[in-house]
Order: sequence, then structure tokens, then C-alpha cells
Amino acid sequence: MLVTLKGNQYRPGKQTCAMCRTVYPRAREFKRMKLFHFFPAMACIVACAPQDVPIPSRSAQFESFPKRLFDTFETSCSGPGESFKKTGNQVFECSEFLPPKATAFLILNYDGHPQELPQSVMRLTSTKTNAGYRVDAHVFFHVPQKTGAAVEVPVESKVLNQAIGELYQTMGGSPN
Repeated sequence: MLVTLKGNQYRPGKQTCAMCRTVYPRAREFKRMKLFHFFPAMACIVACAPQDVPIPSRSAQFESFPKRLFDTFETSCSGPGESFKKTGNQVFECSEFLPPKATAFLILNYDGHPQELPQSVMRLTSTKTNAGYRVDAHVFFHVPQKTGAAVEVPVESKVLNQAIGELYQTMGGSPN
């Protein structure tokens, strides 16, 4: 399998990112890593989708409000360079600054503004349904622009999708 980030390649089993020459764990080792603490690595090993493609949604159904999931999400978003934001009872967001080379790559390729650095963002949204609560996870790079609204570059990754699904199951949800 070959994953491409704007012409740069990463091959599972090979531990160096072609874009920034940084060494990262093999894909199977990501399962052992905490879900909320590998955003910087994603900058080098995942594919950024074109802007006209909607942000991929990773969702699960919970019988009751998943308070434990959101508490864990908030607690895990407390490291250096991370910030947690809660909007009401429905939207929870963890933002994290990226390594310098990934930051430069996003600024240059998405016409970013160097005075406002890009960040990786994971947003969990809770919606009340007839069957309980649906939780959707959106993962993207937030790239502020020199003029106009910021660009949200969707992150696509089978490894990330699997990790989010496992997290949902661990917290009592049924991934969709």
C-alpha cells in the first residue's frame, strides 16, 4: 500500500516520511499509541483529500450520552501545544500545533498565513437520535489563510478510521 501526501510517499514498513524525513512507527505500531496523540505523525503519513471532497465522517451510535468518551477526549487533550474547546453539550474539539516541516508544507501548499500556524484538529460532535446519541468524528488540518476563511484539509487514513472505531467500541458505542 502506498499513501501519498501531495506527491510525497510513505510505504508501510518503511519508517521515514519522504516529505519531512522524520522517522515514525510502523502502521501496526499505531494501534498501541494513544489515539489523541499522533496528529503530528499524521501530517506525514496520511493523504490530504482535495478541497471539494467532504470531510470524512467516522460515526458511532451510543444508547446514552457518551460522557466518558468526551471526558477522556478532554483529558487527553492537555499536552503542550494542544487546546481543548467545548461548544455547548454537542461539539468537542482538540487542536494541536504540528512539527515545523509539516507546518511549512501546509502553509506553502494551501496558501496559509505564516503569522497564524496550521493545526491538526479532531472534532467530536454529538447528536440526539431516536436510538440514543450519534457521535461523529471529523479530523482535518486547519490552515488559516492570508485573506478569507481558513481552509480545512480533510485527513483520510485507514489506520485512523480503525483507531476511532476501536475507541468508540471501548467506550460502549457501535461504529457505523
